Amino acid sequence: MANFGGTFVQIFKDGGFTMWPLLLFSILSIVFIIERWLALRKAKINVNEFLAKTRKELIVNRSVKNAIKVCETYRGPVASILKAGLLKYEQPREDIERTIENAALYEMGRLERNLVYLASIANVAPLLGFFGTVVGMIKSFDALAEAGLSDPGLVASGISEALITTAAGLFVAIPAQLSYNFFMSRINTFVRDIETSSNMLLESFSEMKRSGIGGDASSQGT
Repeated sequence: MANFGGTFVQIFKDGGFTMWPLLLFSILSIVFIIERWLALRKAKINVNEFLAKTRKELIVNRSVKNAIKVCETYRGPVASILKAGLLKYEQPREDIERTIENAALYEMGRLERNLVYLASIANVAPLLGFFGTVVGMIKSFDALAEAGLSDPGLVASGISEALITTAAGLFVAIPAQLSYNFFMSRINTFVRDIETSSNMLLESFSEMKRSGIGGDASSQGT
């Protein structure tokens, strides 16, 4: 283990100054990945169960107040957006839709927080690695120009630095890109759930109005 640590430190030193920003990128990438994984995991709910309970309160019990309470027992963007729509019950449909859209924009901002940084790391880390490659090759050619072929070790040192920074850049970028893609797929799932839930709510309101029986409008503002 100690030998591995020493080898890692030596490789880091051989990589040159570009290894420092790559090290910073790797730490930030880990932080953002853990933070987003925990946040999206916390936001996940059983959407089918949640919608079934909400629709039961609206259609069967005719209680907007109880539907709001159902939303409050769940966490995540779907429940928050549906609650915002429920609080606008008996308002014009356009107002309800606008409220849902605004709530969705807010929740999407929360879901996508820090992902722009993760994407930036995935894009910039390889460029830093390639920059280190260019610097290493310049050093190799300078050494070759000064010493000729009499000291191949100087040339090899520059080539080694070039290869190390390239590998380090890819080592940082690949997990960041894979994580970004994974998180975006999860967010797309949330988007579909939000659309389904919003449509269900609007349909339930329409059905309640067609039946001629209003919900407990006294619940508004609770």
